[in-house]
Amino acid sequence: MHILDLPKRDHSNGWSRILPERMVHMPLQKDARADWVVVGAGYAGLAAARRLAENAPNDRIIVLEALEAGENASGRNSGFGIDLPHVVGSAQDDLSVAHAHLRLSRTALKYLEEIVEKHGIACDWSRAGKYHAAVTPRGEAGMLAPFIDMLKMLDEPHRILDRSATAKALGTSYYHASVYTPGDVLMNPAALTRGLADTLPENVTLHEHSPVIEFTRGGGMELRTPQAIVRAPRMILAVNGHASKFGFWQRHLLPFSAHASLTRPLTDKEHEALGGVEPWGVTPVNAFVSTTMRYTNDRRILIRYLLRYCPSQLAPEGELDEVRAAHETVLRGRFPMLPEVTIEHTWTGYVCLSRNNAPGFGKLADNVWSAVCCNAVGVTKATIAGLLAADLACGVDNPLIADLAALGRPQSLPPRPFLDVGVRARNAWDLWRGRDEY
Repeated sequence: MHILDLPKRDHSNGWSRILPERMVHMPLQKDARADWVVVGAGYAGLAAARRLAENAPNDRIIVLEALEAGENASGRNSGFGIDLPHVVGSAQDDLSVAHAHLRLSRTALKYLEEIVEKHGIACDWSRAGKYHAAVTPRGEAGMLAPFIDMLKMLDEPHRILDRSATAKALGTSYYHASVYTPGDVLMNPAALTRGLADTLPENVTLHEHSPVIEFTRGGGMELRTPQAIVRAPRMILAVNGHASKFGFWQRHLLPFSAHASLTRPLTDKEHEALGGVEPWGVTPVNAFVSTTMRYTNDRRILIRYLLRYCPSQLAPEGELDEVRAAHETVLRGRFPMLPEVTIEHTWTGYVCLSRNNAPGFGKLADNVWSAVCCNAVGVTKATIAGLLAADLACGVDNPLIADLAALGRPQSLPPRPFLDVGVRARNAWDLWRGRDEY
């Protein structure tokens, strides 16, 4: 099977551009054999490789990455390690699912935190919590209030803030209300991904700039890169929306582009105009319509706004200019007291969703397992999926495997072009219906 439409690096990722230069791992240059091959060096692939090394310390593991660690989707997100599900009903089954999400997410965060501390990974890792915010009274009643009810039913710590208290915490009066939860982590995701990649165990070899261009499966796995071939009896696939190009999860995954920007650092005077607030992160009650935001440790404002269906996973020419203009409007609307603050970096990343919000996890074929489709909560969901895929593949009895499997598998989708028409129509409807939460 030939793999077409490979990921392309565009050097636009602001999270990595504000970091020091990094020594890249050598591409695969000669044919190699291994006991395991992991495809993808994002959160899922790196967690899978690390756990395989722990489970089978005498095995050789090769990781193939098309670009560089920190330049793929894992390094382009908003930098939230989210521990709580945002939407759940009041039925006992819904609460059971919420508890499963909590166990999975918190295990992932603990796992990552231990690695960050052990290896001294400089990624601005901070247990700062986050604010879940509504722009309008309608958003508060329809989306924020049910989230608060869920927190109460789960007996989760939280703090409810009205408009005044939210403005004091964030430095902007744009939001109508919010709820603060303390368990979430904020970080530079590119720095975290780099650090995870550069501290892998000794029996793991990472090859960057080594995209798989041809894949065959017979007596084992054979993966051809531009310069050489890897052969291994077992494989874990951790390439998110690109999984269908390997012949798996076809007509099950929905790739979307997610656009983000970082401003230049605020001056002392601008920081004071913002109220001298502490670093914060905001997730909107309607993620498809409104804006995810951060105020970082180095006083930059992150804006993530505009989520678009993008089956090619390649941004159209000139799209970033349009995105930057839209992000400028968001910046001015929320922070009119910062008229001189400019956007320094704008980029696109890609998220993978399923119709029923289920992960693409589990055994796909003989000696093939997957950890894909994290439904836009990549730091935690992808990490735990990779870790558990390795445990499942090694026959490790981990009770969290049942938790992840209980979330279901991605539902099948209609064929294209009917799928494209339907998804875009649904997105347009969601945007119109939730326009008040812009």
